[in-house]
Amino acid sequence: MKSKPEILSPAGDTESFDTALSFGADAVYLAGRSYGMRTASKNFSLEELSVACKKAHKLNKKVYLTCNTLPRNADIPDMPDFLAAAAECGTDAFIIADLGVFKMAERYAPSVERHISTQGGVINYESACAWYELGAKRVVLARETRLDEIAEMRSKIPADMDIECFVHGAMCVSFSGRCLISSFMTGRDANRGDCAQPCRWKYHLFEENREGQFFPVEQDGSGTYLYNSRDLCMIEHIPELVQAGVSSLKIEGRAKSYYYTAVTTNAYRKAVDEYFEHIGEPDYRVSPWIVEELEKISHRAYSTGFYFGSEPGQETMDGGYIRRYNAAAVCVEGSNDDMVSVVTQRNKFLVGDTLDVLPPDGYSFEVECLSLVNGDGEQVPSAPHPMERLYMKTDKPIPKGSVIRKINQ
Repeated sequence: MKSKPEILSPAGDTESFDTALSFGADAVYLAGRSYGMRTASKNFSLEELSVACKKAHKLNKKVYLTCNTLPRNADIPDMPDFLAAAAECGTDAFIIADLGVFKMAERYAPSVERHISTQGGVINYESACAWYELGAKRVVLARETRLDEIAEMRSKIPADMDIECFVHGAMCVSFSGRCLISSFMTGRDANRGDCAQPCRWKYHLFEENREGQFFPVEQDGSGTYLYNSRDLCMIEHIPELVQAGVSSLKIEGRAKSYYYTAVTTNAYRKAVDEYFEHIGEPDYRVSPWIVEELEKISHRAYSTGFYFGSEPGQETMDGGYIRRYNAAAVCVEGSNDDMVSVVTQRNKFLVGDTLDVLPPDGYSFEVECLSLVNGDGEQVPSAPHPMERLYMKTDKPIPKGSVIRKINQ
């Protein structure tokens, strides 16, 4: 019988980290204040990393630290201290793209596993075996790898080497993130965590002898997006991923919100657990409610990427996000006997609104907001102030840690 794969969730800050643990992640990947590929995220100080590792280990979960930028000479002198300090914090693995950093991690943090980042471009079993011989425990495969290639790789690499694959989130138009567009157009280096995402911009065409007269290559009324890839979503293909031998299902999104982390982690946790309850059933299909959950986050049109080969997965599209729901609040104290819970506001909602609740352990359900009371004990008709603490009475109890959302009108 195949082993249950790890659910690996992203965290760009402490709130997202705590959310990932609450909603079922087996491991969380994050960055320190240096050497990570997402400079736009808050990321973690060494003190915060230490606290995060203690929280995770108490729950028998793991923390992986991204060290996957391509460092220049000036970055190298501080690297030994950074790696050693991260190891002291309790980091379970480093995610590394650069061979020099890989060897430095062996030297200065020998107790920490080393995982090869998707930026390493591993797409065949010989490359995976070479990294294994150098000491790597895991390869994060290039997103361009097909499922049949993964299955062949699994059969030809050491049994104790893990295969990690992205299963959800934004995809880069370049090969495994090795992109130069941002550097050329803005001076911001995508390979050092500072991508300006010019692949998401609108573009026009104009003829060289008619300078200043552009010709819109209309895709729709929103403009033309020549490089804009769809988002990846493999929620309906957990059986194929498991059978191919994938060890870890990775969710993209360290620059995204706690709400995104909650919904995606919950969906893939439930999908994997459900599949293993029905493993061996030839007609198994993931429950529709799990698929629907991933429609409740902001996303581009979904695709299965390169997994099945026939669909490129990098089709251009209208560039806009699909936003059916907005996060409304987080429940910080569960409902009492009077159905009153304490929530912190994230987007405006009103008394009388029907809200959708996603608890940390369970299924989403709807409640009606019957009343709101602010910190001064005053009845208020709405929650308009970001992060305001409110007492909310509903018609059903809300568990602590739930994310509360509202459908867009």
